[in-house]
This record gives sequence, structure tokens and C-alpha cells, in this order.
Amino acid sequence: MTVDAAQLRSGKGSGDENFPVASWLVEAKHRRPIMAFYEFVRIADDIADHATLGAGEKVAFLDSMEATLLGQDDKHAAGVTLRAALAERGLSPQHAQDLLKAFRQDATKRRYATWDELIDYCRYSAMPVGRYVLDVHGESRDTWPASDAVCAVLQIVNHLQDCALDLKNLDRVYVPLDAMAAAGTSVEALRAERATPEMRACLRTLAERTEALLDEGLSLPLQVKDRRLALELSAIVTLARHFLKLLRERDPLSERVRLGKVGVAAVGALGAAKGFVQRLVRTPGVVHRSQADERRHHPN
Repeated sequence: MTVDAAQLRSGKGSGDENFPVASWLVEAKHRRPIMAFYEFVRIADDIADHATLGAGEKVAFLDSMEATLLGQDDKHAAGVTLRAALAERGLSPQHAQDLLKAFRQDATKRRYATWDELIDYCRYSAMPVGRYVLDVHGESRDTWPASDAVCAVLQIVNHLQDCALDLKNLDRVYVPLDAMAAAGTSVEALRAERATPEMRACLRTLAERTEALLDEGLSLPLQVKDRRLALELSAIVTLARHFLKLLRERDPLSERVRLGKVGVAAVGALGAAKGFVQRLVRTPGVVHRSQADERRHHPN
């Protein structure tokens, strides 16, 4: 494997994501190791989703990226950069390795039978991202459960938004098969230009279930000690709730369930402002409960 994996990039960058990646809210000293992680992961994700590579070729590239990450060679520049960033902070490569495991799975697995199977995938495809960011900031591992919930939500939001495109472009379906069966529909319904009533019911039910998972992570912005990270997390949580509202109300097969850059910035800024106020009024030593109360009384 002599080709640098970066040559297989899709061209998608941090500005194209649903959620902010190391925005200006994060201290500059933390942004560099976070962006090194993001670049490595973005390239690996692009390889897993590559249109012309076979499954074996994808896995071989991902294995080669891991070898560079672990210092066995210097073939992939992004791996060298991340390796240096990890060494500088004394951090483990495990979070990046977990993501590589998820991308290998993407190369070979095309269907998810149940919600639990999807959440197990999120343990490798999403949760390590939040854990890495928390580690970069020196946060306690006590924050991991709430972070895991938020990260799983972000992943599932993407899956629901892109359910038709994932099937069309990658023959990959993250919508659990049992959820479709329970609603009286099937994978083939995702190929339609407009969702059937059964598919709409299925996707709405999954959005509601994802909202319940988000409730488990609402305290995260108040659990972290770093104030600027807390504001970014507040922005992310607010964006997640907004996207889930869209997914409850709209048809992702025929309607827009994303925001443009301006929309992401506006909703994110509102979330950051809410987070700032919540940190001002919180009671010392008490894990925040009012967010969950607000979610129950004001779901939209």
C-alpha cells in the first residue's frame, strides 16, 4: 500500500458537517489535536464510502492507515500528524482505532437488524469522537456516558437524514429492519421518491426514540469543566434537537431535513447562548435537571 489514503478523499470537510467541528468556541490549543483527529477520521470514512473501491481494498487501506497511526510506517500523512498530536498530549490511539473498526464494518456490512445492533455500531462509529474530544480537554471519564448518548444521537440523525442516499449510493441501510417490519414496510420503500405512510411512521418512531436517547445526554454541557467546550456542546445538543424535530415533521425522502451553513450557525449560536445562561444559574454540585424538565414541557 504505497498510495497515501488522502488521495481518496471525497472533498468533504469540517464545514460540510451537520454539527460544528472544533469551532472558535474551542480553545485554540485544543483545536489542533481535534482537527488532526478529524482529518484522519474523515479520510478513513471517505475510504469506507468510496464508490469504486471493493470491500477488500477498503479494508486494506484502513489497515494501512492504522499501521501508520501506530508508528509502523509513515505512508499516510494524516496518520503521521495524528500520531504526533497524540504523543504530544500523551493520548492513546484507541479512539481512532475504534473508528477504524466501524469503517471496516461499513465496508462489509449493509443492513442492521435491530436498534441494539445499530447502537452497537455507534459505540465504534460515533462515541469515540466525543471521548477523544473530552480526553483532549482533560475531562473526567465520568462524562463519557452522557457524551456517548449525544454522539449516538448525532450518528443516528445522519442515518435518518441520509437513509435514501445511503441505499442508493452504497446499498447500505442503517434503519433497523425490525423497525421497518413493525411499521409494515421494508427496505424497498426507501427507493421511492416520497415516503409511504408506513415508512413515515417508521422514521418518525425512530426520531422519537432518538430524542429519548438525547435526554440521557442533556446534562453533558454542565458536566464538563471547560467552559468553552461546554458552550460548543450546548450548541451541538440544540442542533440535534432541531434536526430531530425536522425528522419528526418532514419526509427525508422528499423534503429537506438539513440546515445550510447559516442555519447551523444560527441554531448553534442559540444553543451556545442557552448553555452560557445555564452555567450562570446552575446550582454548584448539582447535575443539571432543568434541561430534561424543559425537554418534557417544551419538546419543540
